[in-house]
Amino acid sequence: MTDDVVLLNVPIIRQLYPLGWRLACSRMVLKYLHPVSEEEFQGACWDLKLTESVWTIDLAYLMCQLGVKHCFCTQTLGVDKGFRHQSFYKKHFDTEEDRVNDLFLKAESKGVVVKKCSVTIQEIETHLDQGHVAIVLVNAVVLVCELCSTPVKYCCFLPVGQKCFCRKPEYQGHFVVVCGFNRTTGCIFYNNPAYSDRVCSTSISNFEDARMSYGTDEDILFIFKDS
Repeated sequence: MTDDVVLLNVPIIRQLYPLGWRLACSRMVLKYLHPVSEEEFQGACWDLKLTESVWTIDLAYLMCQLGVKHCFCTQTLGVDKGFRHQSFYKKHFDTEEDRVNDLFLKAESKGVVVKKCSVTIQEIETHLDQGHVAIVLVNAVVLVCELCSTPVKYCCFLPVGQKCFCRKPEYQGHFVVVCGFNRTTGCIFYNNPAYSDRVCSTSISNFEDARMSYGTDEDILFIFKDS
């Protein structure tokens, strides 16, 4: 590993069900840091009442619950009311808005570190260069892996066997674990929970477009190895 190339050995864990990507990234990070038993992980999820609707703030609470040093950076401290009209958020928006806003309000008192700020690619690279990792919310419609033979489309995140009607949405939220970069080629390495057999790579410009798409709030959960 040099200053120009960093690729951390973060275990790849595939999502086990359609919305499993929400927690699969947490499992990858925890396995990289210090293994947490399945019982402890499930217990923490149960205590936090994590359901099929898991927001980035939920993952921050999960890290806090398991004693992992973290910092959740976002553009919006709460729920952006504009998301109400996006198909990705529409189903659960009304029931989730108050719950998620309440989590933000109570974060500091619970020991959950949240900052309202925009993060630069240089800050992400510095974080990775120190051996730390990050869970990033991206728009899966925009994110394209340059190493995969077939570009991953949003329909790849549907349950196996479910017919895809190829109606391309504007936004499909998806978490990935950022685990490295190559400054010479200008690329970012990341683990995509849609796969279990590869580390994905994309250009910095594509990564930036995907993580800054409207719908992500530029959410990024920094995880620190010295937890």
